[in-house]
Amino acid sequence: MEKMMNMLKPKANPQQQLRDWQRKLRQECRNIERQIRDIQREERSVQKAIKDAAKRNDMVSAKALAKEIVRSRKTVNRLHENKAQLNSISMHLGESIAIARTVGHLSKSAEVMKLVNNLMKAPEVAVTMQEFSKEMTKAGVIEEIVNDAVDSALDSEDIEEEIEEEVDKVLTAIAGETAA
Repeated sequence: MEKMMNMLKPKANPQQQLRDWQRKLRQECRNIERQIRDIQREERSVQKAIKDAAKRNDMVSAKALAKEIVRSRKTVNRLHENKAQLNSISMHLGESIAIARTVGHLSKSAEVMKLVNNLMKAPEVAVTMQEFSKEMTKAGVIEEIVNDAVDSALDSEDIEEEIEEEVDKVLTAIAGETAA
């Protein structure tokens, strides 16, 4: 029955689909922002718990809680990355629709293209298009290489050393606040 309903329903035009997709992406961005705020709120309560543990001279609990703060900060960073990726997807969708719209306009202007073809020589245009294609391919390859390098650099960091440094920083900061 659902298949019949889908067949009868008119297909949405590209602009409507774009609006729907971007609305969903914005909704997901808001959900991510909400998660970030919740994590940061919990982080503040954990910092208070660390201060209390430090006042009680319970360093085992303080270190465990400090590790949780480090993990929550990493999670917040990952959520920010996810949000940036969603924004990037949204922009790419808009760009794709704009390109499709441009292609539509170009296909409708057959008369102009005939005039342009009469003015230009086909072999020169072919050479120019090949050069343009090579440059676009190079740009795509370079972008992929840069993205791979950045991803591998971020993944190859030693997590244990970073956690230990963050734990020491948090404990130093909190111990400094409790001493003051």
